[in-house]
Amino acid sequence: MKDRKAPQARPTADPASETWNKLPWKKLEKHTFRIQKRIYRASQRGNVKAVHKLQKLLTKSQAARLVAVRRVTQDNQGKKTAGVDGVKSVLAKHRFALAERIHPNYWKRSAAQPARRVWIPKPGKTEQRPLGIPIWAVHYPSFQAMFGIPCVLLLVDRSSRSTVIP
Repeated sequence: MKDRKAPQARPTADPASETWNKLPWKKLEKHTFRIQKRIYRASQRGNVKAVHKLQKLLTKSQAARLVAVRRVTQDNQGKKTAGVDGVKSVLAKHRFALAERIHPNYWKRSAAQPARRVWIPKPGKTEQRPLGIPIWAVHYPSFQAMFGIPCVLLLVDRSSRSTVIP
């Protein structure tokens, strides 16, 4: 009997982590996919106005933003790769803040800064001019993830023409 140990009390998890894990992920993914599918169908009809309105709806959707942050910080293969800000892994409480930061209300406050300067040749001359490639610091991959599926669907379906969602 002395060999047996009493059950150890588990350390209490972070409340933000518990909240993050208990979110209805299937429901959020279905909601996001439904909006993305509506964007695709509107683009197939050639209804540009509807596409723009649905894209705006997608960017403001809490479900889409949470799913995008989850894809980038937990699901993607490069989840442990440091971004521009040097952060490798994101805690649950920071994930909620990240989902809020990619809301369109914050876009005007965060100015893009050139992360890399590339020198490209001027047309018809031997001179070169600088080209700054802007990157939104922390949330750029999650912003891409939010729009990733609709852009890919449009590009795959209309491969004969160059299609870009503005």
